[in-house]
Amino acid sequence: MLKHLPILLLIVFGNTVSAQLTYETLYVDYDSAWTWKKLKIIPIRHKGDGGGRLLPGVVTLNEAMQKGWVKVSERGTASTENVHWLRINNSSDNSIYIGSGEIIMGGRQDRMVSKDTIVAPTGGDQYIPVMCVEEGRWSDKLKKFQYNNYANPALRKVLDQSKNQVLVWKEILAQLNYTGNRSPTLAYASQRTDKKFTAEQESYYNFFVEKFTNSDSTVTGIVCMSGDKVLGCDIYAGNNLFYGELLPLLHGYIEEAVTYGQPPVIDNKQVKAYLDNILTSETAQEDWLKRNGKMYKYRDKVVHITGYAQ
Repeated sequence: MLKHLPILLLIVFGNTVSAQLTYETLYVDYDSAWTWKKLKIIPIRHKGDGGGRLLPGVVTLNEAMQKGWVKVSERGTASTENVHWLRINNSSDNSIYIGSGEIIMGGRQDRMVSKDTIVAPTGGDQYIPVMCVEEGRWSDKLKKFQYNNYANPALRKVLDQSKNQVLVWKEILAQLNYTGNRSPTLAYASQRTDKKFTAEQESYYNFFVEKFTNSDSTVTGIVCMSGDKVLGCDIYAGNNLFYGELLPLLHGYIEEAVTYGQPPVIDNKQVKAYLDNILTSETAQEDWLKRNGKMYKYRDKVVHITGYAQ
């Protein structure tokens, strides 16, 4: 399994800017594209103050679990009633951003968060909706819950566009069959520990982490490509949330490129045509993302947008 690295940056600016995540406030830095084997990543930067609008006091699920600020537990013991929920207790002073597509391993079975949400620091029981990503296990013996990054964009797309457990299972089974993985519990996460892939994925991970570490802090999003197509994009309202989510997102994009990808041959005109659907205007953005991605708003402000392959 790829190792988690510390969060790269957490930079807080006092001022806020427009809520728009469009070309008005963002630019795509085609000249700073990075390519490693089957994956190409182009950073998306914020114009102006360098960081954009932030959510002060909001941290990621990855950071919260690493630092012990949040406890994740089962809601109950009956699979029919509790498989689609996990209990969250946030004992920190921070709100926690949790994104759809994040994998939480353990418990009675592995799960994937099915809806973006921000969990307030109440200390009491709160519940987040999840999908099962380990069809063959509902165990009486609890395993410790562990964070396991974002799923690859192919699985995230099925999750966000269908919200259907059966279709999620079908996509996982198709991926396991494609990679030749023989997980006895049909666990999606099992392919992340397969020695055939982990060493290769590590080389990608190290390459891109170094590039982002040595870059400036104006990046608030990425668009990822393999072969002749765009795999997807993730853009955030501020760089603190982006950098908090970057490492978990990289795992998913790398997994898809290693498994299904080809050396990138896509040109910038094709990438621009894809991003024009999302970044030209707020009206066009919202309409396109309903069919090809997702948008998360908090207090009527856009926090995170995701586009998937068409």
